[in-house]
Amino acid sequence: MGWYFAYGSNMNPARMASRGLLFDLMLPGRLDGFALCFNKRAVDRPGHAYANIRQQPGAVVEGVLYRLHRLDEIEKMDPFEGTPIYYSRERLTVQTAQGPQPAWVYIANPALWQEGLMPSREYLDHLLAGKAHLSAAYWAALAAVATHPD
Repeated sequence: MGWYFAYGSNMNPARMASRGLLFDLMLPGRLDGFALCFNKRAVDRPGHAYANIRQQPGAVVEGVLYRLHRLDEIEKMDPFEGTPIYYSRERLTVQTAQGPQPAWVYIANPALWQEGLMPSREYLDHLLAGKAHLSAAYWAALAAVATHPD
């Protein structure tokens, strides 16, 4: 089995199921030393942003850690994430209540970073669907993110 850490729209388990990823456990997880940002240019929605993470001392990204049925199960996500063009798939250590866990994490290609963008309301709602695995303060900060005025 393998592990996948979602910090963006894949925190929504319904979205994961629709993408065909097979998992048997969801846990709260966090990446220390990283910050969530909405700076990945949405090539399919001009002017919009998708979630990304960047290194930032003292910051924390919360998300959902999925235990995958098989090691190669993560390969099903690559087409949805546009790997390797839009996002790269990296191995990072995710902190859990059970201890550190190496997991796959997608990080946006720096060539697609653009400041000043906002996510759509629909996209942000996918992140908010991870509420059961996020701290109240983190969820509240997500809920306060400004969205694109579509």
